[in-house]
Amino acid sequence: MDLKEHIRAIPDFPSAGILFYDISPLLAHPGAWQATVDRLATIVEEHKPDVLAGIESRGFLVAAPLALKLNLGFVMVRKQGKLPGATIPYTYDLEYGSDTIEIQADAVEPGQKVFLLDDLLATGGTMNAAARLLRSAGAEVTGAACIIELTFLKGRDHLDMPIRTLLPYDS
Repeated sequence: MDLKEHIRAIPDFPSAGILFYDISPLLAHPGAWQATVDRLATIVEEHKPDVLAGIESRGFLVAAPLALKLNLGFVMVRKQGKLPGATIPYTYDLEYGSDTIEIQADAVEPGQKVFLLDDLLATGGTMNAAARLLRSAGAEVTGAACIIELTFLKGRDHLDMPIRTLLPYDS
């Protein structure tokens, strides 16, 4: 099955000059979504993680069904202020400013193998920050995967872990 047939390109979203790759049609098609989850499961299994971490918010859509399918736990990497209880924050630089992501303080145990998931790899900034956050909590990040990769942004060049993606886009 060609999963690209289920990705919708939306020009000028969220701002002029941006071509947004929308996974909504993929999620709405049971066969395409099942194929996506199955392909990602094969990638994840190679790394033998203890837990999966999804990056807010579409990464949750990817990681949660995979965790269920693979009988693994699921950890949310969220924007600051969105998780209850004690948290571990990580602040990272953006092109114009900074952002902070966090996990709950008890989300991972030292030495636990964590595999990161998101829907899209662009510049790699958030994926890199999520890996650093998890490592700061004592986890071992074994790798990452995304459905879509915007290869022209060279995000994988900024990552220090293995990354696999299903659908590369060159523009």
